[in-house]
Amino acid sequence: MIDEQSSLKFIFGLKVRELRLENDLSFQELSAATGLSISYLSEIEKGKKYPKGDKILQLAQALRVEYDQLVSLRVSKRLAPIVRVLQSDFFREFPLDMFGLDAQKIIELISGAPEKINAFLSTLLQLARHYEMRTDQFYGVALRAYQDLYDNYFPDIEEAVEQFREDYSFTKEIPVTSSALESILQDQFGTKINRSELPKSPVLNHVRSMFHAKRKELMINSGLTTAQENFLMGRELAFQYLKLKDRPQATPPQQPGTFEELLNNYKASYFSAALLLEKKTIIQDVKRFARLRKWNETALLQFLKKYEATPEMLFQRLTNILPTYFGIKNLFFLRFIGTDDFSNYELNKELHLSQFHSPHANQLNEHYCRRWISINIIKDLRSQQRLEPKQRVMAGSQISKYWKTANQYLCLSIAKSNESNPDESISVTVGFLIDSKLKKQIQFLSDPNLVTKTVHTTCERCAISDCQVRMAPPLVIEQENRRAMVQKELNKIMSN
Repeated sequence: MIDEQSSLKFIFGLKVRELRLENDLSFQELSAATGLSISYLSEIEKGKKYPKGDKILQLAQALRVEYDQLVSLRVSKRLAPIVRVLQSDFFREFPLDMFGLDAQKIIELISGAPEKINAFLSTLLQLARHYEMRTDQFYGVALRAYQDLYDNYFPDIEEAVEQFREDYSFTKEIPVTSSALESILQDQFGTKINRSELPKSPVLNHVRSMFHAKRKELMINSGLTTAQENFLMGRELAFQYLKLKDRPQATPPQQPGTFEELLNNYKASYFSAALLLEKKTIIQDVKRFARLRKWNETALLQFLKKYEATPEMLFQRLTNILPTYFGIKNLFFLRFIGTDDFSNYELNKELHLSQFHSPHANQLNEHYCRRWISINIIKDLRSQQRLEPKQRVMAGSQISKYWKTANQYLCLSIAKSNESNPDESISVTVGFLIDSKLKKQIQFLSDPNLVTKTVHTTCERCAISDCQVRMAPPLVIEQENRRAMVQKELNKIMSN
């Protein structure tokens, strides 16, 4: 993170460098005119030093500007994009050290070639504005990159969970009971559970929980499953046990927060899932599941019952343990929300490990491929519920072959009703790139009854001609073909 004082030093240094070059002065000449050493002037331009008033006056005179102009935060048009980034919430709050980056080194890089960096930053800012990318969306991308960097496995949190179990031994039971979680929150951390406040307002029906710091209350909405309540209580325990101060108050967050809040929310969620799906036990269960000769929907759903877990908790936990303990690193996680009339599907959560796998989120209002199991399973669940209204969950599998690529993925998906909105259903999917290692580890990959489908990203980008579930014409493909035809004609003219 870069504090305000560092920001002031950097802006001052950029202005000094720009004015020195405008006056065609070398370091030696500026040193002679001001009496300041060359090394000191270099540190000023790099943002490492901020001179005292008398030295600033000497600089202003040598650079032919007023003292107030030199110390003001007003900068030229060329430097404005750099300063905007420097003064942005992102640069002030983003923990660069988490990615192994040193803020001062970045500053030195920018000060070494501000014009080129200026052009680069201007490009990024214009792209972000063009696609209406919000700060929280950027933070989300950065968090996913952070997860990928560490294969989504964090030993420090795993160790904290093990220590928590030692401190509160009755959480070693499987499944961890709601009464155990609630009693620890109340007796050890002085936090009460309030299940009556949020249901009073219909406007808050989609808010699953809220933490009231002054009253030390975790408010939980009505209509949630036991698994969802357990996750919320486990996450609240994480916030307090790990002493994570910066945090969103509501679930889901209702306003953009800082990156620190997003990161701490992720850590608390990781802790909760690790607490409820104990590592050693679930590793053994995954091994048994992988040894099945045939795909078995019931066996997958049994995980939810055994651990009193939600589908999302289960699959997110798999993304923690599979890379580290099974060597399965090429995988992705997706969460879709679909409407009751099957007209709209939103991909609102994703994680890609090792590479940027397809499918992925698309912000261009295009139609996701209806061949994906992630979407089909939502349709199947809604259809089944018309016959059996009590059916709340459904599991499925599919081998997805991505059109005109060598990539094939084993996709496991679970769909469930959205408790916060009866007109919606949610699917979560975990996909594994099929390679020789996966074939050895997952026996049911050779099950002849396992469905295989050729898939694409969106209808607008798909050239599969015989697709029976297309929702939109291949507009992007058509545009590319038109450009290719134009270029072909131009090449003919150039060759004559």
